[in-house]
Amino acid sequence: MRRLQASVARARLAWGFAVMLLAAGTPISAQPLFKMVPADSRVAFVSKQMGVPVEGQFRRFEVQVTFDASKPESSSVAMQVDTASATLGVPMIDMELSKAPWFDVARHPKADFHSTAVKALGDGRYEIAGRLSLKGHARELVVPVTLAQMDRRLVASGGFALRRLDFDVGDREWRDTSMVADEVQIRFKLTLAAVNGS
Repeated sequence: MRRLQASVARARLAWGFAVMLLAAGTPISAQPLFKMVPADSRVAFVSKQMGVPVEGQFRRFEVQVTFDASKPESSSVAMQVDTASATLGVPMIDMELSKAPWFDVARHPKADFHSTAVKALGDGRYEIAGRLSLKGHARELVVPVTLAQMDRRLVASGGFALRRLDFDVGDREWRDTSMVADEVQIRFKLTLAAVNGS
């Protein structure tokens, strides 16, 4: 029974990876400059462990956005995620997430996303293209984002799928996708406030 519990605990680690990727799902850039409101922002990840959905989140991440609704193509996004902040809500499992088979926090403490293009689709919807760097691997992403503007704040939300094995998250024996699914769903809500009267 203990071996099964340990296997299940480790399997769930993969979810933390997704969260980090989700950080990549942040929105747009241009003028003016916006910074994240941490208390009202969240990056979550959902994957399947032995067929059962498991949800986690990243507790620490930063994002900088420049955005001009009249010229969205000139916008930009930069995001950094603290991989050690990945959590599934179980301390023993969270400790495993920081180890080499998963996020390897000692060698790769941050995940980074930088946008390369922003495309407006209409009705507050955008596509953000960019590059995510995680655990020594870089991949191109296109992230769908819905953007709402309220007073001097922007709220960016959305979701997308990533494959953990593209980044060697859940390496070695954890590459077995019958235990931990390869696909990870990322869900995010980022509240952004205008900086310095922008």
